[in-house]
Amino acid sequence: MSVQASVPGTSTSHAPALAARPGIAASARGLVGRIGFLPALLILVVVGMSAADPQFYGPINILNILRNASFLTIVACGQALVIIAGGFDLSVGAVVALASVVTAKVMGLAAAAFPGNDALVIACGVAAGLGSGAAVGLINGLCVARLKVSGFVVTLGTMSATAGVALMITSGIPVYGMPQSFVRDFGRAQFLGLPTAIYVALIVLAVMVFVQRRTLFGRYVYAIGGNADAAIVSGVGIRRHLVGTYVLSGVLAALAGILLTAQVGSGQASFGGDRMMLQSIAAAVIGGVSLRGGVGRVEIVAVSALFLTILGNALNLLHIDSRLQPVFLGVIMVAAVALDELGRRRKSRV
Repeated sequence: MSVQASVPGTSTSHAPALAARPGIAASARGLVGRIGFLPALLILVVVGMSAADPQFYGPINILNILRNASFLTIVACGQALVIIAGGFDLSVGAVVALASVVTAKVMGLAAAAFPGNDALVIACGVAAGLGSGAAVGLINGLCVARLKVSGFVVTLGTMSATAGVALMITSGIPVYGMPQSFVRDFGRAQFLGLPTAIYVALIVLAVMVFVQRRTLFGRYVYAIGGNADAAIVSGVGIRRHLVGTYVLSGVLAALAGILLTAQVGSGQASFGGDRMMLQSIAAAVIGGVSLRGGVGRVEIVAVSALFLTILGNALNLLHIDSRLQPVFLGVIMVAAVALDELGRRRKSRV
């Protein structure tokens, strides 16, 4: 015979309710596990803002979010590749500014030299802008790969130098003189209701996904970031691949600067800056790119860039003080790094 002890003031009718709570928590964990933490957080922010402010899902606001997310996605893809290889690129924000002013300045000079030939003028300006980004990336890559200087230190120096060059070129004054066709028919144009920058970002993302998954360069970048010594033993040319990651990061940052220039209609040394640099690193880290290198996917980084853009837009709509907004970014970055470290410790225990 079994005796069941009863506690005064309790009832067995509450047992299903108590048991249901772990079930709800387990279902929530299962949902997050299936779609991922970042998409779940993105959905939460979108749903919350849709309920809090009807302006959030207005057509103009959505286009602004997608346009700004496109710029960040392009820069963050290059940043992610450098971090996967085990480095850092702090110069991307300054490269955005340099490419902007170089593109506008060269277009103005070319327009005076070749009046009426907009195609040639635009080609010269775009080539010069991309070339400036590639040059900065090449300097970064050579210093890291050849001189064995820390990427953090090198890009910190080039960030300061590049920003200074951009200010010297413009004297702090916006540069005009670009062909109207470049601004009207490209920078501010829309196709199927979407700005040109969105299509450029999608093309860049598709190319980067292909590079990561289908090319030897992409596989070697993972190998270098995961274990450089093992990559050397396997015959991987570490130097040229490291240089390649920095050059690609510089070119993509320059491309974002050119797109910003086309949209605004002038070259400005204030574009990019520290904010773009920090956001690109945040997008990479929150998107699952390990700061230790060897891990990361650019498509998740693109989702992270969209999340950060939506978060910034939401803070603006909620009238959060602009001085407090970097606090949110910092907290999210620290949380992402902490989660990455906890994940590594769990794997090491297993």
